[in-house]
Amino acid sequence: MSVDHAVAEVAARLERLPASRYFWKIIILVSLGILVSLGGWFEYYDLIFTGYIAPGLTKSGLLTTTTTTFFGYTGIAGFIAATFAGLFVGTFFCGRLIDRFGRRAAFTWSMVWYSFALLIMAFQHTPEGLLVWRFVAGIGIGVEIITVTTFIIELVPGHMRGKAIALNQAIMFTAAPIAALLSSWLVPETYFGLDGWRWIVLIGSTGAIVVGFLRARLPETPRWLAQHGRSEEALGIVERIEQQIIRETGNSLPEPARIRNAAPEREPHFFELWTGPWRSRVLMLLVFNLFQAIGYYGFANWVPSFMIAKGVLVTKSLLYSSAIAIASPVGPLLAMMIADRIERKWLIVIAAASISVFGLAFAQSSAPFLLVTFGLLVNLGNSIMSLSFHTYQNEVFPTRIRARAAGTVYSVSRLTAMFSGFLIAFLLRDYGVTGVFGAIVGAMVVVMIVIGVFGPTTNNKSLEEIA
Repeated sequence: MSVDHAVAEVAARLERLPASRYFWKIIILVSLGILVSLGGWFEYYDLIFTGYIAPGLTKSGLLTTTTTTFFGYTGIAGFIAATFAGLFVGTFFCGRLIDRFGRRAAFTWSMVWYSFALLIMAFQHTPEGLLVWRFVAGIGIGVEIITVTTFIIELVPGHMRGKAIALNQAIMFTAAPIAALLSSWLVPETYFGLDGWRWIVLIGSTGAIVVGFLRARLPETPRWLAQHGRSEEALGIVERIEQQIIRETGNSLPEPARIRNAAPEREPHFFELWTGPWRSRVLMLLVFNLFQAIGYYGFANWVPSFMIAKGVLVTKSLLYSSAIAIASPVGPLLAMMIADRIERKWLIVIAAASISVFGLAFAQSSAPFLLVTFGLLVNLGNSIMSLSFHTYQNEVFPTRIRARAAGTVYSVSRLTAMFSGFLIAFLLRDYGVTGVFGAIVGAMVVVMIVIGVFGPTTNNKSLEEIA
């Protein structure tokens, strides 16, 4: 069977499947970690604890809140920069490995890499050692981010992609309040001779232990197998999915519909991202990611520091930040009701607008109740934008280059997040919280323009039709 024929048959048979209990079970298992997104959960836990262990790092004397020079590496901004420098390497340079060797292998080995690096990082006693191993861990996290979303998008039919990623991120994002609550409990204290922040990092390093037992249960995606000429394996997986759904529903499946306007499959080449229709989509998403990271991480990584700047004590700032973090899993759950009803690009625009409005309200507030309320709303907007663009930047590219393309455009957000740490620290020091949110609003305006004007529509289309 030719590659084109196998890809078309796999796509047609997957796209006709209903949103059955089988798919929801797979997504829940994936997100809880029984299959793929254990990596996703730990990846998000890791990104979130960056901000929450900051008070512990400064308390222990390893780092300072701000530095006298803009690019001072001994400050919290340097720690954040090391995180996103590693993420940039993982997303930009390793996406092609995910496309070449498969989603299953990439998930497993990146998780082992990340956990090992985090374990070593927990026992560092110099700023230099801390930042080096933070960078190494970030590479593994970067690969995880791309692999998890790619796996889910390639498995489910087009009519439920938005809901699938929403549920996945809702479960993953439970890491945010958990990391926040653990930090509020552990960071201010010392247990068995180890500072609390070290225990937070050690918890994050346990992911590979579970993954080692579960790897055998992780299948490869049929679309990737078909695109790589392994049609028998791909169709075998599709057949098992179909039979499971038939047993669950008691109904026969409709005949597969022909995939309309599907581009023929061909061997990927190095410069393919910069040719044909992909060039404009790559450029659009590069600009988008350049600015969305300022809004997302400019808030998520600095919530406790913003609270302290508002005059809130360290212990209470961590408690209030924990309350704000509750919105992280709630946002995607709410978005499940509209994720495949509102066109994806417009959902991104709406989320960016809400971040701007509620962010300015947060900056002008001082009462704890208002800080928590507007912080919750900003976080809600961030989580909805996150699930929307993670779906969007994967579904607009073909299977043969999906991970590489998504990794390339997403890597820019890693660079932005890396340098935005220094920018936020500078603005917070010289202009306060209001100055920080002025920059965030400007970034969100760019996001709304670039996606609203130049983004293609994707809802309820097969991946092959979008390509």
